[in-house]
Amino acid sequence: MEFIIVTGISGSGKSSCIQVLEDIGFFCIDNMPPQLISNFAEICSESRNDNGEKISKVAIVTDIRGGALFLKLSECIAKLKNTDGIKLKVLFLEATKEVLMKRYSETRRKHPLDDASGGDLSKAIDAEIELLSDIRAHADYIIDSSLLTSTQLKEQIAELFLEKPGDRMIISCMSFGFKYGVPGEADLVFDVRCLPNPFYVPELKHKTGLDEDVRDYVMNSDASVTFENKIYDMIDFLIPLYVREGKSRLVIAFGCTGGKHRSITFAHRAAEHFSIEGSSVREVHRDIDKK
Repeated sequence: MEFIIVTGISGSGKSSCIQVLEDIGFFCIDNMPPQLISNFAEICSESRNDNGEKISKVAIVTDIRGGALFLKLSECIAKLKNTDGIKLKVLFLEATKEVLMKRYSETRRKHPLDDASGGDLSKAIDAEIELLSDIRAHADYIIDSSLLTSTQLKEQIAELFLEKPGDRMIISCMSFGFKYGVPGEADLVFDVRCLPNPFYVPELKHKTGLDEDVRDYVMNSDASVTFENKIYDMIDFLIPLYVREGKSRLVIAFGCTGGKHRSITFAHRAAEHFSIEGSSVREVHRDIDKK
């Protein structure tokens, strides 16, 4: 049975996550105390759905709303990882403090640690981040929702947990702008700001790396070609090692200043390269619509 524990920082998108998991076929429960998770998993493994089939995909959300009970989550995870018949994965959602404060300000919701922090939202967020640091360190997947739209977050969740042929690792080739922050979920980050910038070419300024003439401009440089070849050489070497380690998702992020030209060029070309090599690839341009 595939069993997903969704946890993370309050306001980071866990509710949206569980909705997506439900949509793609998981039996979902929100806000379950960790002490009940093991028993719940056992019940699910012995139960059948409305069609008489054994329940094979379960997802639960557990977080700081459980108060002191939540502090037992690490013990619960350790127990489930050693339970036969359960394939456990932990998904941790987070966002920057600035984004979290803005979200709480907009929704006017009360933070779970509001009372304990004397009504100081900043202190409440800091306290939660500290409390969850150990869980985050042992999570199988980490998604930073700070700069993701609701649609982009849902796409990433679906990508992780939709059934895929075989056990191939999915490679996400992502472009981003450093001015908007480095993506927290990236496994490998490459800074391409040292390469020719189409932004300063009037006829290319308002285009993106998805346009062929922009890509041609970026790659019409010995430095760009050498840079790209060295990246491929290293990642082609690393991929089998990641697969052997059991990694199911590799996020390769390319960053330039604004996330429009050079980063998209490299993310697009990398996606093509790894596709040709036989990998399952997803191309993501995080900041392409930023003004």
